[in-house]
This record gives sequence, structure tokens and C-alpha cells, in this order.
Amino acid sequence: MTRKVSNFSDLIQRVTTSCFLHPFDDHRSDVGDREEEYHSGSLGNRHEDEDANEEGYYGEEKMVMGLKVSREEKKLKKMRALMEEVFEAVSAMKSAYVSLQEAHCPWDPERLREADVAVVAQLKKLALLRDRFHGSVSSVEEGKGRRRGGGHAPYETLLMKEDLLLQNLKEKLQCAATLSTHQNKAQPYTKRNLASNSHIQAAGFVAAPSPPELLEATMAQVKEASKSFTSLLFSLMHDAQWDMDAAVRSMGAASATTTDKYYNNKNTCSVTTTSTTVSTLHAKYALESYIYKKMFQGFDHESFYMDNSTLSSLLNPAQFRRDCFSQYCHMKSVDPSELIGGVLATCNFGKFCSKKYLSIVHPKMEESLFGDLEQHSVVSEGKHPRTRFYKEFLGVAKGVWLLHLVAFWFDPVPSKFEASAGAEFHPRYMESVLKFAGGTVPPRKIVGFSVSPGFKLGNGSVLKARVYLMARN
Repeated sequence: MTRKVSNFSDLIQRVTTSCFLHPFDDHRSDVGDREEEYHSGSLGNRHEDEDANEEGYYGEEKMVMGLKVSREEKKLKKMRALMEEVFEAVSAMKSAYVSLQEAHCPWDPERLREADVAVVAQLKKLALLRDRFHGSVSSVEEGKGRRRGGGHAPYETLLMKEDLLLQNLKEKLQCAATLSTHQNKAQPYTKRNLASNSHIQAAGFVAAPSPPELLEATMAQVKEASKSFTSLLFSLMHDAQWDMDAAVRSMGAASATTTDKYYNNKNTCSVTTTSTTVSTLHAKYALESYIYKKMFQGFDHESFYMDNSTLSSLLNPAQFRRDCFSQYCHMKSVDPSELIGGVLATCNFGKFCSKKYLSIVHPKMEESLFGDLEQHSVVSEGKHPRTRFYKEFLGVAKGVWLLHLVAFWFDPVPSKFEASAGAEFHPRYMESVLKFAGGTVPPRKIVGFSVSPGFKLGNGSVLKARVYLMARN
């Protein structure tokens, strides 16, 4: 009972407090004022004004929405027109690129220049269209894109291609500067001639390499590509459980216990090889030596014997050298799989790749490595497979082809040489593929077999041959 009374007292206190805070007189006076306004008509007029304002508001909103719709339609029209221009530019660039490919076979320098200019022009046009598209995007959307961190993501690929194109043009400029510096000169390798390339450095480009440096750099590319292809081929042979001793002997890089005589500097020496089991390192270098021998067969001919004519280098040798260097500049930055695509598949480089692949990879070898002759059949038909194995081979083929172009740009053409098995090691002309302690070749080492050829240039400089050394017994 006491608890109920206490609760009731609390209720009275709350009502009293509410009355002090909200007097009844003010409320009644407000209601009275509203009743007077209603009877006098002022409240009705206020409702009419509100209705009128409401109609005006919605009318303005409809106008704004109409403007927004018309603006969106204009934007869509602009975007459609822009996309049509993009498709036209891409189509024109594709046609120009086809013309660029066709100019390679037969080789037409003038048509190459025209097609190159057309491709660059369409790329520039695409860049302008890209800028116009960026300008048509609202700042709000651009801000959202930047906040998401992906505002320019769709164009990263295009920008990368433009950077590659710019780099390619720089390389072509360097090649052209080198060609103009050295062509038609009796002594093309002097420092005096190379000094004329200083204007290229002033323009922000790397100085064009001298011919000996260019030959050495290209040979270095051949080495890297051959090592990669040899490693892949060796691993496939190992997985197929090849008898590597027999394979090495068949390559001529090792033999059973035999005694042979070799002549060097008019002195006779006897060499005995007693290897019954070759090491992995020996087998790899023997395989690489086999690949080099096959790839460099016909190197002394101006077209690798892809045709039987030598009239080009005899009738107009200066023009022939310029064409060789121009081909080098166009091919050096292009992926080899693209070089054999389309119209170039049946040109000299495509024929070169097919011929060398068939000479290196025997049908029985391919069948044991892959279980079929699919790649061999494709290559025999004059086509080029898209397998990893063939792609690795193309790296070697492209490197050797570029080296051939550089060599035939020289006047005179460098002479190729190989170290004979059993010959004394000569540091001026040879380089050991095996590394020895202290960096020097120990005594009583002779050439077991030649791995890669060397070159002697007309100015007396030498690009060393690589050799596998063995101990003299």
C-alpha cells in the first residue's frame, strides 16, 4: 500500500512539472489564433500559396530533369562519335601494320618508311582520342576513380605500348645515326667516326654503339638464347631417359678411348680421351655445341643459302649493307613469334627457322621427347607451332639471324672461325666456358671441343670463340 502511494505521488509531481513547462494558456491562444485565421480566410490563402509554390517547385524540377536528360543524350552522342573515330583509327592502324609486314617480303625500304609513318600517325591519333575521352568524363567520376585508385587502369596497356613505341623509335634513330656515320667509309671503326654521334647524346639518347660493340652485344644475345634453349632440351632429354653418353658421342664432342694426333704450330701432339661417362656439365656444353654447329651452317652466305643468288652483295654492295642494317633495326625489337606471323612466315627468316629446326630436332628425337611428330609436321608444311619449345628455339634463330645481318653490314664481312679439338688454348682467340680458380686457365689444357664460333674483324679486333677445355694426357 505504501509503495502504491509513493508511485502515485511521483505521477502527480511529473504532471505538475509538465504544466509549469508547457502552460495551457499559450496553447489555447495558439489554437484561438489559428481558428481566427481560418475564419478570416488567411489560413486558406496560405494553403493556396503553398500549393502554388509546390507546383512551381515540381515544374522547375521537371525542367532541370529535362536539361539533365538532354545533356546525357549529347554526351552519349559524343561518345558514340568518339568510339566510331577510335574504331576507324584502329582499322587504319591495322592496315598500315599489314603494309609494314608486307614491305619486309620482298624487302622494300621506301615502303617500310611510309608504312612506319602511317602506323605512328594512327597511334598519335589514338592518343588524341584518348585525351578527348578523358576530357568528356565528369570531374566527379574522375574524382571517384582516383579515390578508388583505378581511374586510369583501362589505359595502362595503351600507355605501355606507347612507351615501347617511343623506345623503338629511339632505337631506330640510333641505328640510322650509326648507319649514316659509318656507311661508305674506308675505315668504319675509328674513334674519329664514332665521335660524330655526340649529337645523339645531347638529344637525350644513348650513343649508338660502334660496329664491334654491336656485333659483341648481338652475340651475347645469341649466347643467352642458346643457353635457355639448351637447358630446356637437356631437361626434356633427361626426362625421356636418354643415354647421354651415347648422345654426346653421336654429337662428336666425346668418344670412347681413342688416341688421335693433332697439329698445332707445326708440332705434333697426342691426345687421348678416356671418358666412358660424361658429366652433366660436359653433356650440356656438348649439346650446346651441336646446336651452334647446326645454326651457323651457311653463315658465310649472304642469305644463309635460303636462295642461290649472291647478286645483291656483288652488284650494289653499299646498298646491300644498308639494307642489312635497316632490317636489323626493324627486327631487333620485335618478338620472334611476330616475325614469323602472317606474310613473313614464307620469307627468308621464316624459311631459315624451319630449315634450322628440322636440322636440329630429328623426327626420332621429337617423337621420344613429346610422344608425337606434331611440331615436325607443322614445320615441314612451312608453318610455325606456338609451343614453348618452338618459342625457345625461335629466340636462338632470331639472335643468329640478327648477328648475320650485323656481320654483313660490315665492310669487309668478319671472318668466322672455330677452335679445333686438341688445339692449344690461346687466350687472344679463345674463351673457356669452364671457370677456373684464380680466373686463369691452368697449364696442360687443350680444346676438347668448340662450343661457339669466334669472329675476326677487318680492323684486327677479335670476338673470341668459346671452347670446352680438357686436360692433356
